[in-house]
Amino acid sequence: MTVREQLAKSFHDTESFKWDRDKGFKLASGEISPFYVDCRALMAHPEARRLVAHLAYEALTDIEFDCLGGLELGAIPIAVTISDFACAASPQRLWRTFVVRKQPKDHGLGKLIEGSIRPTDRALIVDDVLTSGGSLLKAVGVAREAGLRVDHALVIVDRLEQDGRARVEREKVQLISLLTIHDLMQTVNQA
Repeated sequence: MTVREQLAKSFHDTESFKWDRDKGFKLASGEISPFYVDCRALMAHPEARRLVAHLAYEALTDIEFDCLGGLELGAIPIAVTISDFACAASPQRLWRTFVVRKQPKDHGLGKLIEGSIRPTDRALIVDDVLTSGGSLLKAVGVAREAGLRVDHALVIVDRLEQDGRARVEREKVQLISLLTIHDLMQTVNQA
């Protein structure tokens, strides 16, 4: 079984993917979808995190960047897991991490981005699930406003809904998805 197949299976094993053809699930956008993808639950499992990191590392080997991060909360475990895996696999891959706050802090420095970034960094934006692309594009915008160069983004699952990939790519961001909704549906059918 490939790492990709193992990751898709882990969604089923951890009960992080639900499929309800009748009622569906309400998404952040307010739309109803027959699928619920819960990457926060998935990332609570160390073996699933290892699979995400391994697959992401393989997908990113030819991409040059200095740091990775995205919107709180979902991007935090993804960025840290990939960064740790890369550092262990290759000491030259010292990818620093950051998180984009949904709101600036109202105390201290009032930062919108926390972590280790430099204004000239090439940044990879990560997110758990791509639907419309809104969350990912918000992180891209904040990162670019901070002076980061953002040419790539990575998501664990592309739901293939609401034209998300096209919206992201219109902003000159190449999107990498580790899995699609079809991979998760196939795993359910095999269970």
